[in-house]
Amino acid sequence: MEAARIEEVVGEFVSLKRRGVNLIGLCPFHQEKTPSFTVSPAKGLFKCFGCGKGGDAARFLIEHEHLSYPEALRYLARKYQIEIEEHEQTPEELAALNERERMFNLNTFAQQYFSKTLFEHHEGRAVGLSYLKERDFKEVIIKKFQLGYSPDQREAFSAYARQQGYAADILLKTGLSVGSEEKLYDRFQGRVLFPIHNLTGKVIGFGGRILSGDKTKAKYLNSPESEIYNKSKSLYGLYFAKSAITRTDNCLLVEGYTDVISLHQAGIENVVASSGTSLTTDQIRLIRRFTNNITILYDGDQAGINASLRGTDMILEEGMNVRVLLLPEGDDPDSFVRKNRTSEVEAFISENATDFISFKTKLLIRQSGDDPLKKAGLIKEIVQTISLIPEPIYRSVYIKECSRLLEVEEQLLLNELNKLLRQKFKKQTGEQYLPDTPAPSPEQPRIESQEPEEQPGYYQERELIKLLLQYGNQDIPIEYVDELNYPVSATEKVARFIIDDLLYDELWFSQPTHRKIQDHFVEALKEEVVPSEKYFIHHHEPDVALLAVDLLTTPYRLDNWESKKIYVKKEEDVLKDAIIETLYRYKDFVIQQRMIQVSEQLRQATSLDEQVALMAEKNKLDRMRQAINNQLGIIIVK
Repeated sequence: MEAARIEEVVGEFVSLKRRGVNLIGLCPFHQEKTPSFTVSPAKGLFKCFGCGKGGDAARFLIEHEHLSYPEALRYLARKYQIEIEEHEQTPEELAALNERERMFNLNTFAQQYFSKTLFEHHEGRAVGLSYLKERDFKEVIIKKFQLGYSPDQREAFSAYARQQGYAADILLKTGLSVGSEEKLYDRFQGRVLFPIHNLTGKVIGFGGRILSGDKTKAKYLNSPESEIYNKSKSLYGLYFAKSAITRTDNCLLVEGYTDVISLHQAGIENVVASSGTSLTTDQIRLIRRFTNNITILYDGDQAGINASLRGTDMILEEGMNVRVLLLPEGDDPDSFVRKNRTSEVEAFISENATDFISFKTKLLIRQSGDDPLKKAGLIKEIVQTISLIPEPIYRSVYIKECSRLLEVEEQLLLNELNKLLRQKFKKQTGEQYLPDTPAPSPEQPRIESQEPEEQPGYYQERELIKLLLQYGNQDIPIEYVDELNYPVSATEKVARFIIDDLLYDELWFSQPTHRKIQDHFVEALKEEVVPSEKYFIHHHEPDVALLAVDLLTTPYRLDNWESKKIYVKKEEDVLKDAIIETLYRYKDFVIQQRMIQVSEQLRQATSLDEQVALMAEKNKLDRMRQAINNQLGIIIVK
């Protein structure tokens, strides 16, 4: 955990930009269009102020990749070249793993089996490797993408996996085998295999291309949906492309596996594929973590043109900039790259990619010709597409451009746009806007905080915990009188000052997570140790770690008022006063709660002695509360 740099770990999954000492980005745990996700390199933590998730590098991997804690540590160990000694798992230990771990484990085993078969099995070399080399794929790129081959036999892989201790139920759930637990058959027999990876590089599924001429079998066959593989939420090649996408601030989107591999081999790595499926919102949001810019590469024929019009509305609706590149007729990305040098491919993409709105407008103009009815329909269709763009500034720019291209008054297009926006807003919110008032884009609903259910004293305890975490190891001045009655000035740790004060009055926090943290401080101080904030950020109990992150982060930052010669006192400047005030407010709350109990006991008391004792306690509590509030400058009105 000391070696792990939070910004590097999170940066593999989220595009981060610096803001002051911290980094910000779009939260990967909920959908948002304004960044509320913060990473603090100094504190080694992340925090989303929209959905409330937060923690250290391991917690991010646990939440984002659904790893267990040991798996998260193994991931970090691999990333930072830290060796972990582990013994080989026995069949019994394999069976004891949870289902997701078992599925990941099996897919890794299968990938290694298929890759070994491709290079070492006579059929793999003669059929699979020959096919890949005919496509001009070099051995280094084949190994990079972990390509493989499944023998053209009914149960070669299934039988071998069973011998190695993998259970039939997991073979069926991953889709590597078909049939029943009693009789298993290989799903991908006689196919070249393309492993599909998640963002951490784990194999979640496979795509298989058949090499025989059997027309009764599908050319491509994918793993079925499973606990770890969701086709609509996966993009082929994203694991290998994410760094290049962030670096170039652009993602090239193609259709097939071989398109991705060919572009990578040419040195163009910011490319992913939708694997032959229609683009989904989840796939778009995956890309949006790394860039706001997508360039879609399509074949130059009519089918490619029609494909370019599908799915792009969803990209615009997600607030992304989309460009379209039509390749020369008869070419797909794979064949175009093999025909041209890398510099020529890059130049072609740069010079010919067109923003989608302009592309669609010019295309529909050609299709409508001089027909006025078709042109009217064209205007409506173009404005409908522009209305999907969430940013008003971009909408305005495209309206101006379309006005020029369509030779239509800009105000006419604006009127149609505002009509569509009002309809959209009314549909989503049920609210009505004045007829000629441009309707704003409906904002995403606010995600409620994940706070635990508030209990009496929750905030008072929370403030004391915050002081312990933020300033526990700092010294504050104290004064006392020694045994010879001489005044003494000294310093004391904030944690010691607060904890000793609470223990003197036998006060223990009532909220369970708060009590855990108080207990940690009590036990540590017995050993003359003050737990650091990192101790709690990395804590193995999620509720403790999340509370620490909540209290150690803030969505706000103090402006540099000193540059304007305005000097604002910070909490650390008046730390002792802040601690004493917070302790007083907590004790005032405790006394109030006790007074409520005493009043109820007094109401139910039957004997005179009991009533007198309770009245005396009530008066004592009242005097204590009055003294505390005098110190706080609060007037109690009865």
